Amino acid sequence: MAVHEGPGIAGHTPVMAREVTEALAPIPAGVLLDATLGAGGHTAALLERRPDLSFVGLDRDPSALAAAARRLPSRVRMRQCRFVDLSAVLADLGIAELAGVLFDLGVSSMQIDDPDRGFSYRTAGPIDMRMDPAAPSAAAIVNEWPAERLASLLSDFGDEPHSRRIAQAIVARRPLGDTLELAEVVRAAVPARHRRRGHPAKRSFQALRIAVNDELAQIPPALTQAIDRLAPAGRGVVLSYHSGEDRLVKDTLVAAAVGGCACPPRLPCVCGAVGRIRLLSRGAARPGPAETSRNPRAASARLRAFEKLALPAA
Repeated sequence: MAVHEGPGIAGHTPVMAREVTEALAPIPAGVLLDATLGAGGHTAALLERRPDLSFVGLDRDPSALAAAARRLPSRVRMRQCRFVDLSAVLADLGIAELAGVLFDLGVSSMQIDDPDRGFSYRTAGPIDMRMDPAAPSAAAIVNEWPAERLASLLSDFGDEPHSRRIAQAIVARRPLGDTLELAEVVRAAVPARHRRRGHPAKRSFQALRIAVNDELAQIPPALTQAIDRLAPAGRGVVLSYHSGEDRLVKDTLVAAAVGGCACPPRLPCVCGAVGRIRLLSRGAARPGPAETSRNPRAASARLRAFEKLALPAA
């Protein structure tokens, strides 16, 4: 449910909706799992094209589920949970197998555009950034973590080259009360010559959000669970929005495609590994210029799709 949708439920336009529906068009009849339902934009598009599918939608954010419930019919069964818990939810629903699965990673514009959620560096709000309101907020990290640990977080999750300067500036200005104050501290800590491309606080807010919601750690096990649950000829689509997400997605899918083969590249496999999926393209697809012109927030999207292979005969 990444940074993608316009204001208001009616205005929500999911990223790469055409590419997602085309990738999932050949899947067999059955159950499609939207593991990151958000406001339900992708599921709404798929509902129109596939009356033979039933749908399950997961999201950890109760506000997102409420928005989706207003948009989607009762044919879509919804559950509040992290996507890494998908196997438990499917077992509870009595679903043994999936025809398709969709992951739209990251944070939605619904969340960013609500100042009370604290995701935005452009509007004043609490330093929150939680997708699940029951979890600890970002304020504890900002106001309590030591500078060294905070710098590591900004570097690891935000690829922030000025992480040490920013961490030291944050510690020196504590306690920080709202998102605009935090954004200004970050801006002032970044050297002036590096403030020209985008907002200087963008990477820091991304890193804090990822840490608060434990986003990256969930990706490999959730994808592995989804692959386990897919029926032969079932397909999966993953949308990611920054290099850390996409790297984890790519590595997990490549490992499943080669079946854990450790043989040298470009030589025949002699270890007996069996691939579980087929990658549907050599790299990640990107949105076209028309879409990014309409929706600049879609510009960072990367789409990877795969198909489950049938097990070889014994």
